[in-house]
Amino acid sequence: MIAHLQGKLVEKNPTEVIIDCAGVGYQVNISLHTFSLIPNTDFIKLYTHLLIREDAHTLYGFAEKSEREIFRMLISVSGIGANIARTMLSSIEPRQIINAIASGDVGIIQSIKGIGNKTAQRVILDLKEKVLKLYDLDEVSIVQNNTNRDEALSALEVLGFVRKTSEKVVEKIVKEDPDATVETIIKKALKAL
Repeated sequence: MIAHLQGKLVEKNPTEVIIDCAGVGYQVNISLHTFSLIPNTDFIKLYTHLLIREDAHTLYGFAEKSEREIFRMLISVSGIGANIARTMLSSIEPRQIINAIASGDVGIIQSIKGIGNKTAQRVILDLKEKVLKLYDLDEVSIVQNNTNRDEALSALEVLGFVRKTSEKVVEKIVKEDPDATVETIIKKALKAL
């Protein structure tokens, strides 16, 4: 198994990169999420997943270990191949996929090109418990689709607070006052943090 590649970036496209590692050029398939995170430098490191099939050996690369883990979870679901998993990670942020699975939001997963209703339900059914356990999520709090909460979390992240810590504080505030405005949530969170 090839765990990561580190070397000179030879070519960069939205769907693939070529990395020169000691004279060997590796073609690595990437998601748009990873494409947006690759720095404009000559030297890069990508975490990889090697998929071996009868007719091909294909490398998939990720800027973050967490994205690679989500990719691996997705391809473990029957009916989700590597290309569909990559499309999912290109269509929406990895964090949104985790939240959609944890909250059982079929609509978000189904909105991704190539994912039908049955496949979306299978993804949620197969991965929900694993996601809740692995990411230490509270099922009840994630079910609430609160845009004020999301905007407050984004603002706190921009201010330099760690997302996981901010999420716990913001969830508590939203539970106490579900109709709180973005400003109120941020002010209360800043006091608590």
